[in-house]
Amino acid sequence: MENLISLVNKLQRACTALGDHGEESALPTLWDSLPAIAVVGGQSSGKSSVLESVVGKDFLPRGSGIVTRRPLVLQLHRINGDREYAEFMHNPTVKYTDFALVRKEIADETERATGHKKQISPVPIYLSIYSPNVVDLTLIDLPGLTKVAVEGQSDSIVQDIETVVRSFIEKPNCIILAISPANQDLATSDAIKISREVDPKGERTFGVLTKIDLMDKGTNAVDMLEGRSYRLQYPWIGVVNRSQQDINKSVDMIAARHIEREYFANTTEYKYLAHRMGSEHLAKMLSKHLESVIKSRIPGIQSLISKAIAELEAELHRLGKPIAADAGGKLYTIMEICRMFDGIYKEHLDGMRPGGEKIYYVFDNQFPVALKRLQFDKNLSMENVRKLITQADGYQPHLIAPEQGYRHLIESCLVSIRGPAEAAVDAVHAILKELVRKAISETDELNQFPTLRVEISNAAFESLDRMRNESKKSTLKLVDMECSYLTVDFFRKLPQDVEKGGNPTNSIFDRYNDSYLRRISTNVLAYVNMVCSSLRNSIPKSIVYCQVREAKRTLLDRFFTELGAREIKHISKLLDEDPAVMERRANLAKRLELHRSAQAEIDAVV
Repeated sequence: MENLISLVNKLQRACTALGDHGEESALPTLWDSLPAIAVVGGQSSGKSSVLESVVGKDFLPRGSGIVTRRPLVLQLHRINGDREYAEFMHNPTVKYTDFALVRKEIADETERATGHKKQISPVPIYLSIYSPNVVDLTLIDLPGLTKVAVEGQSDSIVQDIETVVRSFIEKPNCIILAISPANQDLATSDAIKISREVDPKGERTFGVLTKIDLMDKGTNAVDMLEGRSYRLQYPWIGVVNRSQQDINKSVDMIAARHIEREYFANTTEYKYLAHRMGSEHLAKMLSKHLESVIKSRIPGIQSLISKAIAELEAELHRLGKPIAADAGGKLYTIMEICRMFDGIYKEHLDGMRPGGEKIYYVFDNQFPVALKRLQFDKNLSMENVRKLITQADGYQPHLIAPEQGYRHLIESCLVSIRGPAEAAVDAVHAILKELVRKAISETDELNQFPTLRVEISNAAFESLDRMRNESKKSTLKLVDMECSYLTVDFFRKLPQDVEKGGNPTNSIFDRYNDSYLRRISTNVLAYVNMVCSSLRNSIPKSIVYCQVREAKRTLLDRFFTELGAREIKHISKLLDEDPAVMERRANLAKRLELHRSAQAEIDAVV
């Protein structure tokens, strides 16, 4: 039992140290899964006196109005020997042997968090008490419920206190210790009212009756203690606290416990209940019940921790590693991110990721279709053929074949191929830019650093623009080469001018008849189609060589060169991670540390 309760004590301390207070947040919480006993009661219900009776020490602040303004997580540790001392988690190096100083430190720590205006804070104070006179137990002392605000408090104080109390007792792993004075009607008990709302079946509520000795003469608390006034799953427990007179006379807890035992043993109405009455029985019963609850919850806690660890590790992996502090580390980080981006980009081009197939579509469909759609009819109409042939002849008609006319006609047709060639270059350029955008979005590490993402994007686009310009030059050179030098063998293989059944003298002396011009037009079109067929194969090769190949080889080369020449402050600006992301990563790391520690602690005990 001691191991299990000590285990939960350790985990609760770790939760608070690493910022897990069970509040609603986007982070997995361990606190909410840990069984705990929350002490609930109205002001002046005797709640503080019950806790001091359980501990056997005067250590809680006293006074009028709202004294408990922060949850107090009280962890009791039974030890051997005669020494008794206390430790606060916010000041772990100091061991308090004077419990009057413990009372003062609770008040001072409350003031540090809430100020002097008697406001409420949901952040717990952690107090551990080590003594041979206690049982292993953890109790959470919550602010006393009230119905009105006193002077100096905000109007919302009533609701604020209830919100804090509910944040603890609404959790299914919370055991509720409802403190109610016996000299008041249970129907008006603040503790019973709020407990009923969160635990209507009374399955996790323990009722404690205080001030039994202060009831009017002729009345008793038997009906309440027997559960006839209000039934809970567990028996009610009555306690007799020290009176104000006893406190003023400095009656110690050992004597007070003896007086309490004597009261129940010698009072006729309660004599038969004496074996389950008193603060000592309350402490032992709560300790035993807490141990059984912890034991039943351990498998679920282990499962929750394993799931939370997997979620935390996955999100930390997605957020990436924290930024290195030194210049070399920062430069290495940038280079590694660029390498990851470049690898993803190449995977798109090489077919391991989608997108590269669009380039082949340009070569296999878009470019050939554009070539087929070229209209050579206007260039090769009878009027245009006659015009160019006669112009090329000048004042002397050609003797055998109109060579200059052929050249002019072919050039006028081939020039129009420049349009589809440039369009193919631009289409591939657009695809390469789109793949850059995809690769950037798929490089998770770039999501950390908006400035670096923009810089890499701009550098890649600038490189692609340069590659496009070079590709256009090379591609258009292929077209211009076809214009500047014709394939002689094509014309040598053409049939003679003499047509079947024709008169050879017509083609020699009547140079410009329609039949002759149509033959020229047909020959030119055949040659142009041959050139188109050739360029259909060579232009894609030029584009791949100048754009795709270079994009794979040198996309970020200029960026790397410029990066090496930058000062450290400019390099640091590239790693301007969102502060919210940095904070999130730090919180995730703390929460992961908590869950791993909890997993190790539970494994060691279980």
